[in-house]
Amino acid sequence: MAQEVLFSDLQISSNDIRIRKIGLNDLRQSLIEGYHDFNAKPSFGLFLIVMYSLFALLFTRIILGENLLYLAFPVVAGLTLIGPVVSVVLFEMSRRREQGLDLRWQSAFNFVHTSSFAPIVLLSIVMMLLYVAWVYMAQFLYFGVFGEVPPESMSVFLTDMLTTREGVGFALYGTALGFLFAFTALAISVVAFPLLLDKPASSFTAVSASVRAVTTNPLTMAVWALVVVALLAVGAALFLIGLAAILPILGHSTWHLYRRLVED
Repeated sequence: MAQEVLFSDLQISSNDIRIRKIGLNDLRQSLIEGYHDFNAKPSFGLFLIVMYSLFALLFTRIILGENLLYLAFPVVAGLTLIGPVVSVVLFEMSRRREQGLDLRWQSAFNFVHTSSFAPIVLLSIVMMLLYVAWVYMAQFLYFGVFGEVPPESMSVFLTDMLTTREGVGFALYGTALGFLFAFTALAISVVAFPLLLDKPASSFTAVSASVRAVTTNPLTMAVWALVVVALLAVGAALFLIGLAAILPILGHSTWHLYRRLVED
């Protein structure tokens, strides 16, 4: 078994990180390799993401109980904004498998003892704040369209959403708003979290590299975003149970996408 080597504490700058142009085949290969990583250690991914899914279900149940039906979808959908935070340990497992290191799940948390831990925590806080902002804006949008009176029941809420002009407008505006938040989350995190595990960098440097990766490959990354949304929608449609497989595969795949985007 290979020996683990921790990188130096000397941080790299944004100029030291070179971004490649990639194509659709790179996305396909990243997904295939992510699936292979998941198969190599499926119990770990399942354990982590099932807990994530249960949290989402519990949170949704609390919202329903508090008559905040209009926030149920934003709360669950918005959890994808903090998916990269949850996926850090999946990135680490892919990194370890790539380097021939042991794949014990305890080893996936070794990064907490390195210089990468502080910037990962800082970036995680940013993603959490983005999630809170998304939920707040969803509530603000609902109040702007329907007023501050919550729906009386699920049936009333669905009827308003599907059969009224306000409901259609809320869905359209909400979709546009969700796209902006999702794009922002993708731009600042798709490369940032894997890079912080792989190289000694600051949060600012990692986010800068992530944004450059997206702007250098706008169409390819737009396709990646659509793939992620489509797969997550399938998982959510299965009462979030499908996320127990889809999220870890996407997490591992993101590591391999990072490998294709950033030159060694």
